[in-house]
Amino acid sequence: MGKNKTMLNTKKSLLAASLLALTASAHAGYTIKLTDNDAITFGGYLKADFRYVDGNTNSITNDYWVGLGNEGDISRTKFSVNETRFTTTYVHGEVTGYIGMDFYGGGGNEIVSNSSHPRIRQAFVKYKGLLVGQAWSTFVDTSALAEGVDFGGPLTASAFIRQGQIRYTNGGLQLSLENPESDKGDASQDSMPDVVAKYTFKGDWGNVSVAGLARQLNTLGGNSESAFGYGITGRIKTTGKDDLRFQYHGGETGRYVGVVAARDLVGEKVEKTTSVLVAYRHFWTEDLRSNVFYGNTTTDVADADRTHWGVNIFKSVTPQLSFGFEIGNFDMADKDADSNYAQVSAKFAL
Repeated sequence: MGKNKTMLNTKKSLLAASLLALTASAHAGYTIKLTDNDAITFGGYLKADFRYVDGNTNSITNDYWVGLGNEGDISRTKFSVNETRFTTTYVHGEVTGYIGMDFYGGGGNEIVSNSSHPRIRQAFVKYKGLLVGQAWSTFVDTSALAEGVDFGGPLTASAFIRQGQIRYTNGGLQLSLENPESDKGDASQDSMPDVVAKYTFKGDWGNVSVAGLARQLNTLGGNSESAFGYGITGRIKTTGKDDLRFQYHGGETGRYVGVVAARDLVGEKVEKTTSVLVAYRHFWTEDLRSNVFYGNTTTDVADADRTHWGVNIFKSVTPQLSFGFEIGNFDMADKDADSNYAQVSAKFAL
């Protein structure tokens, strides 16, 4: 008994020493081995953004472009560190637990404190091929997201959603039941989970995914409507370290694509959407790279037409520290509103 207590105290002391070391140095993630089968890893990054928007629309987030903007005469400068992110991964044999958060949770003000609340991005448990918790939707292909100074690039045309789910993975096949939500409808009647299926092909050339989505949506008028969507996405390696990323989504994808560029329901009708994204990343040198991206989403019922394009450059000063600069334009053609923007960032990976 005394020997076990001594071993436990030793482990606690080693963990405490390791946590103290975290505050004194910064590397690309920190893994603390607790036992032969247990480890904990701390990661994330610190990011500071300087952003200027000029035109007649600004994102509803005020921090990064999504699929909808507020209209008006806009000429705004903003400094922000809200994208700063912290992650913790716990490994116990074949079980992995993960928690990730950023600081887009609201709160504070820009008069005095500029404080921001942390928010949960992902929190899940994985055991072999099973995942339970909140994570990127199975419908999302994170490898096909554009690299942008502006958060995730053209989100107006990206599959971009995190939510609670149960997912099964076997090789390239993924099947999931996910949290339902009838956007602009009666979510109190959402009794059936969303169903997602995806298959990913991988090779030395890159990866391509084909995904399908089936949902039951409930309208404010008390009707129940079926909705089906699909996506073809991927990242293809070209020359050197360069790559081409693409996303094409169609059907009744609603809230899954475009970050409110499209809604699930418009009145009693299910919205139909077409979204296209193309991005190319080029390495000028080992520590200097650029991206050019374009994304567009159009809808049939609301007749929305949203476009975001951008060009950027990143300089890696060290493996952990990089600076970025981006210029671009966000356009809501259906509302005759668009704005140009410029953004500078500094990012330090933990």
